[in-house]
Amino acid sequence: MPRNEPTQVTDGWDEGRSPRRRKAARYAVPVAVAGVAAATIGLVPAFAGSGSPDLPKISAQDLIAKVAKSDVQQFSGTVRVTTDLGLPSLPGGAGAFGGQAGGKGGDDASAAPQNKLMELASGAHTLRVAADGPEKQRVSIVDKAAEYSLVHNGNELWAYDSGSNTAMHSTAPDAGRQGKHHRAEGLPEGLKGATPQDLAKQALKAAGDTTSVTVDGTAKVAGRDAYQLLIKPKQAASTVGSIRVAVDADNGVPLKFTLTPKSGGAAAIDVGYTNVDFAKPAASTFSFTPPKGAKVVDGDQARAKAQREHGKNLPSHQDARDVKKDMGGLNVIGKGWTSIATIKGGGSGLPSGKDKGAGGDAGAFLDSIGEKAHGSFGSGRILSTRLVNALVTDNGTVYVGAVDKQALIDAANAAK
Repeated sequence: MPRNEPTQVTDGWDEGRSPRRRKAARYAVPVAVAGVAAATIGLVPAFAGSGSPDLPKISAQDLIAKVAKSDVQQFSGTVRVTTDLGLPSLPGGAGAFGGQAGGKGGDDASAAPQNKLMELASGAHTLRVAADGPEKQRVSIVDKAAEYSLVHNGNELWAYDSGSNTAMHSTAPDAGRQGKHHRAEGLPEGLKGATPQDLAKQALKAAGDTTSVTVDGTAKVAGRDAYQLLIKPKQAASTVGSIRVAVDADNGVPLKFTLTPKSGGAAAIDVGYTNVDFAKPAASTFSFTPPKGAKVVDGDQARAKAQREHGKNLPSHQDARDVKKDMGGLNVIGKGWTSIATIKGGGSGLPSGKDKGAGGDAGAFLDSIGEKAHGSFGSGRILSTRLVNALVTDNGTVYVGAVDKQALIDAANAAK
C-alpha cells in the first residue's frame, strides 16, 4: 500500500472541478479565526501516538471534500483543551475575563454557561463530550476539584456545577414548534465548538487563493489513523503561522486541530481527542437528575426576571440607530487572512495613564499592555495578543484582525 506523501496545492488547486464541488471545498474567508480564538478553545499539542500509519495516497482537494461530506452525529470521547493566546492578566489576578465562575455572582452564577465559556478561553482543560444527533449532547468540563456539565436532551437543558452543588434548568426551543427542519439550540455556541470538528470547519473556510493547503503525512490520534492537513496563509501580514488538522482516515472527522502563531512557540489553539468512540452513546448519557441537596435554579425564570429588571435600561430602536450612526457601523476591509474589522467611533479613544481618577487607572493599565502608534491617521494605541492585534485611534476608531501591527497602521492611514 503506497505511503501518503505531501501534496502541494496552489492558487489554482480546484481548477477543472465543478462549481458545486469548488463551493463545498473552498468555503468563504475566515475572520472567524480571531473569533474562534477569542471565544472558545485550544489544546495542548502532541496527541498523535508514536508512528505514522501507512495510508492510501490522497490529495488535499479530496481530503477537504472528505471533511465537508462527513456527517457523523454520534460519538463520545475525551477532548484535551488548552489555550495560549497571550491574553493579559487584569489587576488583582482576575484574569483577562474578569474572574472565575461562581465568584461575586454567587452560587447561582456558578451554573451559568457563560461563566464557564470564559474559563475555556485560557489555560488547560479536559472535556468529556457525547452526542446523539442534534437533540442530544453532553459536555462536561472536568477539573481537579469539581466538574461542570451541560446536558441537552430534547427540549431539556441542564447545567450543573458540582463545586457549588448548583443546577440550572432551562427549556431549549422546541424543534417541533419551530418547523421540522429547525434544530433546537441546545448547548451554547461556544461549547458546541469545543471539539476539533467545528474548529476545523471554520479554518477550512480559508481554503482559497490566499491559502496553501497540503497533505503533510499521517498520524495516530486517539488510537485512530489520520491524515495531516496543513493550512498556511500566503498573506505575509497574517499572524497565523499554520493550522494543522488531523482527519480521521475512515470517516473524515477532524480529530485534532492545532493553530500555531507566526511568532512561533506553543500552539495558541490546540484541540484534540485523547480517546473517541463513534458508536451510539447510551441513552443514560443524556439523562440528568440533580443530586440530593443540590440547589436548583430555574433558568427560564432567571432570564425573564433579568429582562424585566433591565429592560427599561435597554436602548430603544431609535437609540440603537443613533449609536450605529455615531459609530459609523462595522466594516470589514481586506480579504482572506488579512481581513480587518473596522468600527468608526465618534468619541475619544482609550483613556491615557496621564488622565486623573478612574480613567487614569485604566489608562495606566492599558499603557502597560499596549504601545503607542502614529501615522498619517494621527495617533492611537495598539493592543496585542499572540494572534489578534487591535489599533484604537485617539478619535475612537478601532481596527482589529489577526494581522500584524503595521497592517493595522496601513489600514488606518488608507482610511484617513
